[in-house]
Amino acid sequence: MKNRNRGKVSLEWIVILCIFSFALGTFLSNRIWVVPESEDQIMPIGRRPEILAANSGDCATEKDKEELIGEFSKAHEAIEHARSLDSSIAKLRMELPSTENSRKIGKFENFSTILHPGSNETRKKTFMVIGINTAFSSRKRRDSIRETWMPQGKSLLQLEEEKGIVVRFMIGHSATSNSILDRAIDSEDSQHKDFLRLEHIEGYHELSAKTKAFFSTAVEKWDAEFYIKVDDDVHVNLGTLAATLARYRSKPRIYIGCMKSGPVLPLKNVKYHEPEYWKFGEEGNKYFRHASGQIYAISKDLAKYISINQPILHKFANEDVSLGAWFIGLEVEHIDDRNMCCGTPPQCEWKAQAGNVCVASFDWTCSGICKSVERMKDVHAKCGEDAATLWNALI
Repeated sequence: MKNRNRGKVSLEWIVILCIFSFALGTFLSNRIWVVPESEDQIMPIGRRPEILAANSGDCATEKDKEELIGEFSKAHEAIEHARSLDSSIAKLRMELPSTENSRKIGKFENFSTILHPGSNETRKKTFMVIGINTAFSSRKRRDSIRETWMPQGKSLLQLEEEKGIVVRFMIGHSATSNSILDRAIDSEDSQHKDFLRLEHIEGYHELSAKTKAFFSTAVEKWDAEFYIKVDDDVHVNLGTLAATLARYRSKPRIYIGCMKSGPVLPLKNVKYHEPEYWKFGEEGNKYFRHASGQIYAISKDLAKYISINQPILHKFANEDVSLGAWFIGLEVEHIDDRNMCCGTPPQCEWKAQAGNVCVASFDWTCSGICKSVERMKDVHAKCGEDAATLWNALI
């Protein structure tokens, strides 16, 4: 009997051990599960807010649950935002040419071709692209340019490869598919290989649309620093033009030409009539400042702007006014360079003799060289730059 009594534990010790076990368990449970009042939330690894919510009686108040779920949602949003930023940065890296390439100077055979975003075609990186506006009936004008200031054959290709200067006659199509007019241009192009065909229906009153088509097509085909439009009855010194534009290559949004602000003409049956004259205020008002349409140049960012927004860019009756209107409201630097609108001899001749060769020459009275087919050679002989100027130009 004594041995059996010695093996028993008294009731008092049982009560003490139970109290001690309960206190120890409570202490350990609080150390692991209780959420501190600080901003840093502590929870066991692998436990989600919804699990904590299900056990709300053991770990937190209703307010604590809402805060935990809110913090989890914020963290998820931050992760998604970071992924979006990474995607945007990667896209920008694909679209923007490298700084190293954009600052290269010298021969352009060192410039790589780049992939145009959204296209499978590669674009040749060049310094400038010149589009000579021409019409189906202007074959003699084109030939007068080919015989004077525009290189031909291998020299034209060499100009592109070594100097990054692209020169093309730009023309659209006739209203009739595969007409005799289109076939004549195709035949001429197979001979000279100096045309840029546009997705555009030719017409005198569609010059604003043709201008948009040119810049959009040129941007898609070439990655140039400058894009130039010139009429086919204007004399141009390519080397002097390149040297002029090279001075502005480090500046954004350049719009250069002979700036003017002519009168808005409300009367019908007059040249340069403006059907939307009422948009320019009271009768007798003038247009906003814009480059004269015989020749002008814009930097690549402005050309891209036109290409991207062409469906919503309004077309006025006169294409040079339209171009100026497209830049209204933008941070664009207008550069008025009177060397781009010299008169024909004797004016451009005197300037050439004085060492100040003109970029372009024409007659204001004719909005181009009067009788350009007959006179282009004479203007070139008296006002043209030295042949070495173009090939020695540092661009």
